[in-house]
Amino acid sequence: MNIWNLAIRIIFLSQTIAGILGNLSLIFYYLVLYCREYILKPTDLILMHLVAANALVIFSAGVPHTMAVWGFKHFLNDFGCKLLLYIQGFARNVSIGTTCLLSVFQAMTIISRKSRCKDHKVKATKYINCSVSLLWVFYMLIRFMFLMHTFIKMNDKNMTRDRDLGYCFISERNPIIDSLYTALVMCPEFCFAVLITWSSTSMIIILYRHKQSVQHIHSSHGSSRSSPEARATQNILVLVSTFLAFYTLSTILRGCIAFLYNNWWLVYISRLTSLCFPCFGPFVLMRHYSILSIFNLVWLRKQPFP
Repeated sequence: MNIWNLAIRIIFLSQTIAGILGNLSLIFYYLVLYCREYILKPTDLILMHLVAANALVIFSAGVPHTMAVWGFKHFLNDFGCKLLLYIQGFARNVSIGTTCLLSVFQAMTIISRKSRCKDHKVKATKYINCSVSLLWVFYMLIRFMFLMHTFIKMNDKNMTRDRDLGYCFISERNPIIDSLYTALVMCPEFCFAVLITWSSTSMIIILYRHKQSVQHIHSSHGSSRSSPEARATQNILVLVSTFLAFYTLSTILRGCIAFLYNNWWLVYISRLTSLCFPCFGPFVLMRHYSILSIFNLVWLRKQPFP
């Protein structure tokens, strides 16, 4: 049992450190890119917000869970616990929303090149910044409503039983709050997941048809290199597929935990799974944005502009 506990501790610590380093590296990359060009491409802008949301998830969920498994139990009071859960909630929601926005925008980009709806892509580009900002504000307000409700009910005598999160205790919600949570949080998440699946499927079909149509050109010229747009789309597809896989697995595990109480191994696996995309998503992106390009941007930033 001690060996398994040590393994869990090492896995949590390694995952959290990797996630922090990966997300901070990409945030640094986008900041340098913005300082150099003073404007970001729509996909880069969405990815920057996605990385920022994932970093918040790691700092608000990964770090406390890691501290708890290493023996720092219940180090937060009631206020700190509720505030941390508030940050976890809206950061996770923003991460899901920006992933959906990224997938849908990339699908519109490649569809517009195959049809006559190029104007739609131009219009969508103009509203990217506004859409991402609305995601942050919307979920911040929704989570703030639940946070205020918990503080109002703090002195309620009919408190429900507490749930142990490792780093703090939290009172479980009542059925009315559960229904409201489902309507305001879970339903949009489900819609985002459906949109991600639809847009990803559309991109796969378009890329497959494009590959079939130009296969004879590649064979005649002796080259099989894909276009930069196709490589960027494939990179986003890998990122979105990774998100869908871990999101689906995490949802299934949470449903199992609801029926199997006090199963700590299942709880640990669920927590590790929920942190997989925020921690390892940056390394999927680094397949396209290498660390060498980051240093090149830093070097270019020091050069005088023409």
